Amino acid sequence: MAYFAVGMALHSEGSYEDVMGLMTDGLAWSDPGVEPIRLPSKSAIFQARERLGSAPVRALFERVARPLASHVSAESFLAGRRLVAIDGTMLDVADTVANDEFFGRPGTAKGERSAFPQVRLVALAECGTHAIFEAELGTHAESEMALSKVLVERLEAGMVLLADRGYCSFDLWQQASATGADLLWRAKNNTKPRRIETLADGSWLAELRRNNAKLDTEHVVVRVVDYDVDDGRNVEAGPFRLFTTLLDPTEVSATELAAAYAQRWEIESAFDELKTHQRGARTVLRSKSPELVKQEIWGHLCCHYAIRTLMFAAAHEADVDPDRVSFVAALRISRRSLSPARDFSPSELS
Repeated sequence: MAYFAVGMALHSEGSYEDVMGLMTDGLAWSDPGVEPIRLPSKSAIFQARERLGSAPVRALFERVARPLASHVSAESFLAGRRLVAIDGTMLDVADTVANDEFFGRPGTAKGERSAFPQVRLVALAECGTHAIFEAELGTHAESEMALSKVLVERLEAGMVLLADRGYCSFDLWQQASATGADLLWRAKNNTKPRRIETLADGSWLAELRRNNAKLDTEHVVVRVVDYDVDDGRNVEAGPFRLFTTLLDPTEVSATELAAAYAQRWEIESAFDELKTHQRGARTVLRSKSPELVKQEIWGHLCCHYAIRTLMFAAAHEADVDPDRVSFVAALRISRRSLSPARDFSPSELS
């Protein structure tokens, strides 16, 4: 049934019976001497999903999902450190009383409420491969910041976390940097660091204090990078201000930091792959109870990671940037190739 949960994500528009047929056909290699099985009914599949719950599918994701990039590239690494990004998104779920009471839904204009309850998803993704390797689910009322406090504890030394200005708080900065990871975050407009020293490349060291407090309060030292972006149309975007824990300009320059921050948008592309192409544009998750909603989402995350793993392997074999491999094409090939899985031996799949 955990395999079925992933199959529902791969074939998000298929019925229970259609997905189960594809899954069992694809697993026929495990014992080719067995006669074709009789597929269970829709009711039996639903009951089996309920018995499974969400925890085993989450455990499957947590067991296998990890960063993929294995060699240094400008898209995946900065100064020998792995580029990862944090961000959040919302997913529409079936409009049932149980889902509404558990997840809640946002308000709209004129005091009305949106059409569907929503789940909040916050994730960590590897920038160079779009591999989502950590995630947390929450209700609509739970903020991205609250879920992020759980996620940043899973950072490791050797990573550089990219984050938009919505995440730039003193407490979260301290929590994330305490893991040993480096940080490269866009600053909020109202944050006013106190300049300490201007560096050779134009960036500068500063003291950052909680809520721009007085000098006798707790502080951290950050490096500040100010820059604009010329898009070639005689229109400059910005100004942009970044804070980073990478303090040495001889190790990584201000220009390299500004270029690396642009990789933060790769997690937005990963969410687009998950929501627009894999799930289907404007598609509402089918599960009608909170536990099965969570099971369905973890299945989607497992499926996306599996496809991204195949894409990385193909790109690595061809010695090309994973960004040059089409997610839509990989998704289509995965859907088409699932049934003939019997062509692989168990040893090859392991």
